[in-house]
Formats: sequence, structure tokens, C-alpha cells
Amino acid sequence: MCAGKRWDVMLYRNGEGEVQAVMPFLIGKKLWMRYILQPQMTQFGGVWYLKTDFKTENERLSFEKKVCSQFADRLKGLKLSYLCVNFAPAFTNWLPFYWKGYRQTTRYTYQIQGIDNLDVVFANMDKKRRQTKILALQDKYRVFFDLSPERFYDFHARYWQSRGGEELLSRSLVVRVCSEAVSRQQGLLAGMEDLQGNLVAAYFVAYDSCTAYALMSAYDRQQNIHGMTALLVWNIIKWLSDKVKVFDFEGSMDENVEYSFRYYGTKQVPYFQITKSSSLGFNTLLKLKKMIG
Repeated sequence: MCAGKRWDVMLYRNGEGEVQAVMPFLIGKKLWMRYILQPQMTQFGGVWYLKTDFKTENERLSFEKKVCSQFADRLKGLKLSYLCVNFAPAFTNWLPFYWKGYRQTTRYTYQIQGIDNLDVVFANMDKKRRQTKILALQDKYRVFFDLSPERFYDFHARYWQSRGGEELLSRSLVVRVCSEAVSRQQGLLAGMEDLQGNLVAAYFVAYDSCTAYALMSAYDRQQNIHGMTALLVWNIIKWLSDKVKVFDFEGSMDENVEYSFRYYGTKQVPYFQITKSSSLGFNTLLKLKKMIG
């Protein structure tokens, strides 16, 4: 995830030297310009608070102002040309960054919360998705949870090729991250085969003690069977139901993708994308990259 770049972290300590907040970041360099971007295969970054025991709202806001102001000043010392970071949904007060010249765009992810109660989760799904896209297909496919990272990558790459695009991540990166996550019991590689043993859908999910994140997914577009991914997602949720409370689809601002996530009975959850640019040259490079694709 740090290929061609290096990671670092800023710490905020109290008077006793105890760490109360952190801001990890990935820093790279293009020509003479230094930048911070969201790492690959990483849902959220930004500021994370370790201190949470506040007696009043004023005390909390004062603490957050001190932390964010200090981090913003230290970021200034890095002489960045550009910064773009997705802050986690739990981060709700970006005002200190605004005062330091940063900008914010509200983005959305979609979460199924309380997945330890499977009956409620299933009942909250769209009725058509439950009956015609899960129940009707469950005897026609086999779901398994020991998909190899290599097979997953190859399948994911073919999926992008079928859409007329290319795999955006390298094989070595995907295989390494998936292998490490699974070995640490913080990742799940789930696959689904038809009765002939052909892989038709796959997911890579990373999770911690609270939340599971659907980081990568793919399906066989030639199958053209609606509901394959719904069946796989449902089985993944069941597998995770005794490990985490929240399943995060890792959101999308795409209208068609939003429609798909919403029908799982998800909750729309906002998060902040915070940016700052001080280089016309870097802005030009970003525009060229978007034009080229």
C-alpha cells in the first residue's frame, strides 16, 4: 500500500506524555511536489481520537480544536502541494481544518448495522432481494470462505477486463494484502461457485473488532443472473455476525451502486473528504489524469 511512497504518523500527547490522538498518513512525491493521498485498499484515514472521556461538549470541542490545529500546523511544515484524505464517519468536527484553509466534501458510505441480529438484518432487506435473489438461488451455488488470494486477483482482473477496463491494483499488492489480512484473522476471502465449480462471484472483506469493510468485489458478468452477489453478501454477513457489529459496503457516490447498496436495508452514513491544494502544477496533473482516465 506504500509502494513508491512512505508512511508516517503524527501523535498528540497530553501533559503526561500519553498519546490521545493520531493521524497516520501516506506521503509521496511527484517531480518536486509532495502530496498526501488516501492509501490504496484503505477506506478511511485522517485523525483518530484515543481520548473519549469528556465531561462536557465544550471540553470535547476544545480538545478536538487543539488536536486538529496542531496537526494542521504540522502538515503545513511538510510543504505539501496537495492533500486529500477520507476521514472516518466518527470524525464529525472538521472546523479547525476549515480555519486553516482546508476544504471539505461530504461523501457517503452504506452500512448494515447490528449484524449480530441476523433475523432483523434479513427482514430489513428489500423483499424482492430476499426472496428472488437469495432464497431462490441458495441451492444453485456453493459459497466458500477459503478462496486463495491468487485466484481472487485473477478473477477480479477478468471482471474489470469484461467491463472494458484494467485492474487498477498490482497482483503483488492485492495478494500480499489479502494474505496478510487473512493470516491475522482480520480478512475474509469469500467465493461463490456454480454447480460446475466455476467461480461466479468473490469478495475481499477486511475487518477489525467493530466493523467489516467490503474492499474489493467481482462477479462473472457473462452469467447475467441477478442476485448472485446478494446471495454471497448474505452469507458473508452470516459468517461475520459473531465477529463485528457493522458491515460497511465502503460506499460509492455512483448512482447505480448506491441503488444496489440501499436495497440491503443499509443506513446511509456521511463522512468527510478533506482536501487542500497549494500547487497549480499538481492541480494540472490531477486534471490531466482525469481526462486521460
